[in-house]
Amino acid sequence: MNATSLSIVLVHGGFVDGSGWQGVYDILEKGGHRVAVVQNPTTSLADDVAFTKRVVASQPGNVLLVGHSYGGVVVTEAGTDPKVAGLVYIAAFAPDTGESVQSLIQNPAPGAPVPPILPPQDGFLLLDKSKFAASFAADVDERTANFMANSQVPWGVNALAGEVTAPAWKTKPSWYLVASDDRMIPPPAQRAMAARAGAKVHSALASCDKCWRVQAKQLICSPVRGTAPAFLRARACGMCRGSSTP
Repeated sequence: MNATSLSIVLVHGGFVDGSGWQGVYDILEKGGHRVAVVQNPTTSLADDVAFTKRVVASQPGNVLLVGHSYGGVVVTEAGTDPKVAGLVYIAAFAPDTGESVQSLIQNPAPGAPVPPILPPQDGFLLLDKSKFAASFAADVDERTANFMANSQVPWGVNALAGEVTAPAWKTKPSWYLVASDDRMIPPPAQRAMAARAGAKVHSALASCDKCWRVQAKQLICSPVRGTAPAFLRARACGMCRGSSTP
């Protein structure tokens, strides 16, 4: 991929908004890349795909579409857009045809972490605040984790249940960063989805939130510059250990 003609579009997951990408955005922009952040409403998959496609359409060139967690579902569906040159999954769901987050999490393996999602209220979901830090923000300080828990964006049950119709990974190149200590999407499930998608897989010894914060230079190195082995060469936070995997 030609870095000079490629825009990077970042798609957030559930319970958060696009501001969580700020650290990533800053590093990518400083590196000379065009970067846009989608502010998905997370009300339904259809809505989120529509928001994402509008951002893709506004970019001057082709797009590398990056999704975190539920954002992976969005980029899987939106990535069929002809302007999308490739997909990056950051500890994200990568569904096949007819799959949704709901279907992918309904039968967890014995001993696998289960996200502390509370029963829906008025069609929206939140995480249990008392379990938020351990499951969603294990690598940040207590003050930050507490703020994140108390500033959650309600996640629509229609987004959770939204089924993919035409997975973009079947026709577009993809990369996948596995968070090997993730407590929201079990790492074995991440690896299975990445393998099914034929993605170039890399791993980071990190939980879901750390993966969110340290991925910037990984995105710069591999898909944009075409140097996959360097995908995890740079450690943005100085704590994440990376290595290529089969």
